[in-house]
Amino acid sequence: MRNVLRGTVKLGARENRLQPVSAPQKTTRFTSSLRADALSVLTLMLPAEKCEATNQLIGQVETLTPEAINARIVEPSNLPGRPAKPSMTDPSKAQQRSMATIEGRAALIHALAHIELNAVNLALDAIWRFPDMPEKYYCDWLSVARDEAKHFGLLDAHLAALGFHYGDFTAHNGLWDMAESTKHDVLARMALVPRTLEARGLDASPQVRNKLLSAGDKRAADIVSIILNDEVGHVYIGNYWYNWLCAQRGLDPIQTFSGLAVKHKAPRMLSPLNLVARRAAGFSEEELLLMQGGH
Repeated sequence: MRNVLRGTVKLGARENRLQPVSAPQKTTRFTSSLRADALSVLTLMLPAEKCEATNQLIGQVETLTPEAINARIVEPSNLPGRPAKPSMTDPSKAQQRSMATIEGRAALIHALAHIELNAVNLALDAIWRFPDMPEKYYCDWLSVARDEAKHFGLLDAHLAALGFHYGDFTAHNGLWDMAESTKHDVLARMALVPRTLEARGLDASPQVRNKLLSAGDKRAADIVSIILNDEVGHVYIGNYWYNWLCAQRGLDPIQTFSGLAVKHKAPRMLSPLNLVARRAAGFSEEELLLMQGGH
């Protein structure tokens, strides 16, 4: 796996076995398989509890038996678990705040924290929802979930340092809306969540980082840099499994992606594209050329 994923994947005969980053302070009692336990964590409402439990899922990697991988799990209602706040609103109705104020910077940090918490949910959902994938698939998405939990923790702590808390501002549900749209097909999920929505973050992050630096918030800018580096690896994982699935089904990746984007009403690419990050994340030159042409 790429250098951006070092520390999450063990090399050697069992290269898809994750290694613990640090021992959790408290232990959640899991009683089932990684996939079923990922669903249990997804239902948790409190962000801190969800992120802590996500880190503890490392202990469940050994439960990835063929029976557990192939198991069909009944979807509960009201996914994902979420706190009472923030309240959800239409993105077009989001209030614009000046970056010259602490409240304006906090609102931006809050928006990023909401994205990262949604990304935890998306990675957990990718683990439990789709059976019959190789063991490496589940280990890859567990590594993503743990990274996203780390990102949320960094942003949440900085938000607190500014005098605010997660839930103090409104948010929108765009990321999870796409998860709902693609929940019946792992190929569509790989195409339109990591390769589309998360890849948009690769394009937006440099501008967000520069905006925070210009506002004098170096700590927030440093956090965005950490997130950008990790997200290259996450999009790479999405690209890997998307192309693997296309090969398994005998599909042309570029034509298939175009059709899925139309079917699921995927958002357009952001401009300018972060070509360096997208190349590192596994996009081909042919794809990038088409993206730059607006196709």
